[in-house]
Amino acid sequence: MRIKTKLNLGVGLLFVLIIVLSIVSVYCINSIKKDTQNILNANYDSLEYTRNMLLALDIYEDDEIKSITLFEKNLNKQLKNITEVGENKATYTLLSNFKLLKENKVTDSLQSHIHQNIFEIMKHNMNAIKLKSDVAKQTAENTSFSIMILGSLCFLIAFNLLVNLPNNIANPIKELTASIQEIANKNYSERVHFLSHNEYGDLARSFNTMAEKLQEYHSSNLYKLSFEKKRLETLINKMHDPIIGLDSENIILFANDETLKIVGLKKEEVIGKLANSLAEKNDLIKCLIDVNQTTKSEPMKIFADGKESYFEKEVVEITIIPTGEDKVIAIGDVIILRNITVFKELDFAKTNFIATVSHELKTPIASIKFSLQLLERAETGSINDDQKQLMESIKEDSQRLLKITGELLDLSQLETGKIQLQIEKTSPYKIVYQAVEAVKMQSENKNIEISVDAEEDLPEIIADSEKTAWVLINFLTNAIAYSSEQSKIIIRVKRDVEQIVFEVIDNGKGIDSRYKNKVFDKYFQIPGSSKSGTGLGLAISKEFIEAQNGKIALESELGFGSTFSIRMNVFDSTKNFSS
Repeated sequence: MRIKTKLNLGVGLLFVLIIVLSIVSVYCINSIKKDTQNILNANYDSLEYTRNMLLALDIYEDDEIKSITLFEKNLNKQLKNITEVGENKATYTLLSNFKLLKENKVTDSLQSHIHQNIFEIMKHNMNAIKLKSDVAKQTAENTSFSIMILGSLCFLIAFNLLVNLPNNIANPIKELTASIQEIANKNYSERVHFLSHNEYGDLARSFNTMAEKLQEYHSSNLYKLSFEKKRLETLINKMHDPIIGLDSENIILFANDETLKIVGLKKEEVIGKLANSLAEKNDLIKCLIDVNQTTKSEPMKIFADGKESYFEKEVVEITIIPTGEDKVIAIGDVIILRNITVFKELDFAKTNFIATVSHELKTPIASIKFSLQLLERAETGSINDDQKQLMESIKEDSQRLLKITGELLDLSQLETGKIQLQIEKTSPYKIVYQAVEAVKMQSENKNIEISVDAEEDLPEIIADSEKTAWVLINFLTNAIAYSSEQSKIIIRVKRDVEQIVFEVIDNGKGIDSRYKNKVFDKYFQIPGSSKSGTGLGLAISKEFIEAQNGKIALESELGFGSTFSIRMNVFDSTKNFSS
């Protein structure tokens, strides 16, 4: 039998019995009420009337009119309330005797008869009350018995439901729960064995079918693939660096929790969505999915974890070789944001430290140079050749230290953004002249000729003339240092569309192609080169030129010299520029 049918029968039967019990109780109570009401409405009223008539007789001698009036009033009520057998005859006999009394035919025997008539009426009503009380008592006993029988039957049914129904419902659920726990623990051989023809039987059969399919699935390669996929997703989510995976159609395949945190979106708003569509609504995602930028760019500043954090983006292209093929195909990209906030903070600290130390060193170095100048004067006293040699050595070292501290100060200003550029229109000829004059002595010391090859009528450029000249001076200084004596360095200035190109060409030993992309990095020095410098000159030059919206480049081949060049924008009076 179905569980629902059992419940309907049990609860329905109990419900019907309760209704029957309620109906029987109401009926019995109404019967008792009716019997009681019959006694009150008939017999009790007759006794009340007869009592009043006796009282009227007692005052007959004192007040005849009042006595007759009271007696007649109650007698008329009694005539309307005749309910018992024999009461009718006694009442009318009393009426006849009362008429005689009313006609002033009062005798002792008449009063005696009237009293007897009243007592006879009272007797009939008292007997009736006793009989009716017996009937009401019997009715109450029958009612109690009926209610007790029905109540006991309801109790037995309810007790049976209380004992059996919870077990019938709970025991299969308990067994099913235990089996589900076994399935959750990967014991897919577990089965449920209650197979009765009810809802639990259907549930057991469905559960056993599910367990069989799970067992089959667990044994298949699909499960292993799904398990490995889950493992990879968990691993990606545990990583502290934001990671986004894109397929070949630019649909987001996965994004770990760190990514969702910094982009401010929920998982369901990202996974399976077209990255380009999300980029239209989220600027950060727009920056992240720019997979065309495969090289490392400037660190991205993102507000994450309640503070500004720095991230370095790396795009890894995912390729595979399909089975049976030799051609590599791209199936997507993985974008990794490496949190470099700690390193950036250390870099800031380093920059501040270098700036402080460099600034503090400039004062004692200047004092050393001033002291050397005093020693070189004849007024100070004569010095021998050994002392002169020591002084020249000190002078060179102090000059080198002053150059290093100057470069370190410039670098720290660039990194902290405190450097001020005086952007204005200026003549390219003026910049070249300043650079050549600055290195004139160095070139003469090595008998190196500096030749300027500049086109005529070149337009003015938008630049900081001092900083741009400093870059050319740095190019020339390096060219002189790495060129042989009695060689030639060419400064070529030409126009290329809307830019002016400055080139410093030397005939030195050149730069290996392995290092061409690194020469503009901070502190980098080509292996085997002189270690007298800091490796900051070209890095600072790059920062100076790019800060002016210019470009810096290098062309070199080992054994055939080098060409360092910068490109600056031509001044256009129709455009505004800020300094």
